[in-house]
Amino acid sequence: MSFRSVLFGSCAAIISASAAAAADATVVAEPEPVEYVRVCDAYGAGFFYIPGTETCLKIMGYVRYDIRAGDNSYTGAERDTWSKRSRATLRFDARSDTELGTLRSYIETQIQYTNGDTVSYLPHAYIELGGFRIGATDSQFSSWTNYAGDLINDDVIGYGPYSDAPTNQVNYTFKGGNGFSAMIGLEQGSVGDFGYSDEELEKNYVIDDYLPDIVGGLKLEQGWGSISAVAGYDALDETWAGKVRVDVEFTEKISGFLMGGYQSDWDSAIGVNSYYANWEGDYALWAGLSAKVSDKATLNGQVAYEEYGNISASLNVRYKAIPGFDITPEITYTSYDDDRGDPIEGRLRLQRNF
Repeated sequence: MSFRSVLFGSCAAIISASAAAAADATVVAEPEPVEYVRVCDAYGAGFFYIPGTETCLKIMGYVRYDIRAGDNSYTGAERDTWSKRSRATLRFDARSDTELGTLRSYIETQIQYTNGDTVSYLPHAYIELGGFRIGATDSQFSSWTNYAGDLINDDVIGYGPYSDAPTNQVNYTFKGGNGFSAMIGLEQGSVGDFGYSDEELEKNYVIDDYLPDIVGGLKLEQGWGSISAVAGYDALDETWAGKVRVDVEFTEKISGFLMGGYQSDWDSAIGVNSYYANWEGDYALWAGLSAKVSDKATLNGQVAYEEYGNISASLNVRYKAIPGFDITPEITYTSYDDDRGDPIEGRLRLQRNF
């Protein structure tokens, strides 16, 4: 057999073997189907299905930079330099439909760096199902009446616990078909300074036996606005407090609110002595106005007064520079009827939302 015959025969064998292998690979090595992330539009924008499940998830949060100058609005203390804070917040909202209604879990984490000090919070972690809520979040005494105005310093005159003083709770909310809703809840209380920075104002408001704090509320929401009322019983101090708020939509661009609060057992010698009513005096009043002055800018103002004789007023402009990025300059003036004086504080907030 000649060398040429051997060479041609070897090449033919190699080509045949390669073709057979390619045919086998075509049959065996089929690509796995790709499961793309699906948009979930059942609960609003931003939700998507967790791959392999029927649970919808939304991930959101913000990065914030705050600058403060002037006097401390809450204590009257003079500042000798800038006060700065950076905060990162991440939120997870997971929902799915069940035979008992929407099953929801919500988590929010915060890490912030203030003037050289880093702290972390878990202000919200709760489960909701069929009108029930269980977990840690702001007291319903604050959230049921929608806090106060759209201000950074909206709680110089305190209207209830929230933010760094969440509470473990169990509550139920009934929603009627005509804008009416009602709520009843049991809360554990919390430890916090409620916006104040003086260590002597911090107090343990956590219940010390099996009797919980009790909170309840009513609300009516209509096209003109809403009216809401809430009451809370502090089992630790055996005191109660209540608030009523009225919101009015004057036009498509102008809205306002008026809120009043009363507590049963204010004692000026003790100071802030109730978990729910952290204003000074038997009663307090809050009033606010918001006006959309352009497509990007909204003017917000609030005035508050408490029976102890203190008055606080704040004004800001929330400017949406570009989608997802807000710039908010704010100024606050407070007149205290004691040695805290009349502090004036300026703030600037830069916030990127996602």
